[in-house]
Amino acid sequence: MEEHIGKALRAARQAQGISLRTFAADTGISASLLSQVENGKSYPSVGTLYVLVSKLGVSLDELFGLDVHSAGVPDDRQHAAPEPAVAGSPGLLIQRAADNPALTMEGGVRWERLASFDDGLVEALLVTYPGGAGSSGEGALMRHSGFEFAYLLEGALTLTLEFDRHELAAGDSFCFDSTRPHLYVNHARETARGLWYVIGRNAPENTRERLSDVIAQVSAGKGAHLDVVRRLTGKDVSADAALSGS
Repeated sequence: MEEHIGKALRAARQAQGISLRTFAADTGISASLLSQVENGKSYPSVGTLYVLVSKLGVSLDELFGLDVHSAGVPDDRQHAAPEPAVAGSPGLLIQRAADNPALTMEGGVRWERLASFDDGLVEALLVTYPGGAGSSGEGALMRHSGFEFAYLLEGALTLTLEFDRHELAAGDSFCFDSTRPHLYVNHARETARGLWYVIGRNAPENTRERLSDVIAQVSAGKGAHLDVVRRLTGKDVSADAALSGS
């Protein structure tokens, strides 16, 4: 799947009529590195990738080669998403482990796309950081729209969030506003692996604003689960319906 990164980025840039040198200047990434990434000769770091996709408005599905509506990409380059098994109701998707689309980035950092609805609200990922790997090879902090929720399954990671460092171990979970500068580094030899859910990165602006407001109120103890459901869906639901996912 790694070749889709460069193809999707190049297609989106060209569709918007942006030259490679102009795009490089706008993102602060060297034209030579950008050219290598677009041609599949180099893998970007996680931080670099977020800079590029945020600037171009590219979805993660496009990077995985799953979005057949990817701007500027010819039909013969498209790769349809694996057909999920459907069980129980139309609202349930089951994606088998062998069908997880995957991307490998600088330092061997690996993203596996997990089952998620095509609504632009949630990006679900199984993320692997090999020993010594980080989200930026240069140690630069990254930032992007959305809210990051994660649970570390195994290993250990150091999270730098603005000016503070946090040591995370297996079983720890965390969340924060992804517009805050942050960096992940695995200082150990053992692999670190966790579940990541990025909420609202690619959602419409009004949805991100509502989510930000809801999270702020819940964090301040002024809201609860039902408030989140009501505010995001615009529907008044019962406790039983909310818990059942209806």
